[in-house]
Amino acid sequence: MADSPVARFYDQLAPDYHLLYADWDASVARQGAALDRVIRERLGAGAGAVLDCACGIGTQAVGLAMRGYDVVGSDVSEVAVGRAVAEAADRGVRVRGAVGDMRQLPFPDGRFDAVVCADNALPHLLTEADVRAALVDMRRVLRDGGVLVVSTRPYDEILAERPAATPPSVSRSGGGRAVGFQLWEWHADGERYDYEVFLLEEQGDEWAVRVRRATYWALRRSELARFVVDSGFCEVTWSEPASTGFFQPLLVATARSAQA
Repeated sequence: MADSPVARFYDQLAPDYHLLYADWDASVARQGAALDRVIRERLGAGAGAVLDCACGIGTQAVGLAMRGYDVVGSDVSEVAVGRAVAEAADRGVRVRGAVGDMRQLPFPDGRFDAVVCADNALPHLLTEADVRAALVDMRRVLRDGGVLVVSTRPYDEILAERPAATPPSVSRSGGGRAVGFQLWEWHADGERYDYEVFLLEEQGDEWAVRVRRATYWALRRSELARFVVDSGFCEVTWSEPASTGFFQPLLVATARSAQA
């Protein structure tokens, strides 16, 4: 998958990804704090080793490292992983990076206390077989009793409307403003959609426009929860942003013991 469309998409997007946030540093701190609370609710103070298996440029991985976790960040995009490692170092913390497909994680069994797959990364997998393969491998690298945290867009609500676009976000770049938004084109099955990420960057009197394209599967919560249970997890819950402080709904689950 190193040369897959998803890897190429994030290789291209990685240099600009922070511009999709009004304040990326504030988001890093806020998301790290929210995930820390969720993980500690399940594991108490015993959590140490965390894998962010779709780390991108480090929005969650860096935030967790800043909260004291021993973080490994993996991703199919080598460019994104490199930036995540560098962003952590710039902030005086450590994120160890690895290039890897979440369906075949390059780590030994039981290596981690927690696995995070955030920011709607799992729905890049477009078939049930691929989603199940990823969840099974996340379970494999978790110790018994470890915690899985997955965030997706609120697809139950989205599927009721099937929007064609997202509202714009505005941030500041070196030369001025940056505006980001997405256009969505739904497939005939009504569940998958192609999306185009537009980034407009102000450069004096002109605007530079960059567009990147990828595809998502709008997974309903009940469907994803069923896949998680089938993959070796128990105590599956969904929590809303209002209760967690995280910007997307969170599925949280415990790695079931093989003897259970």
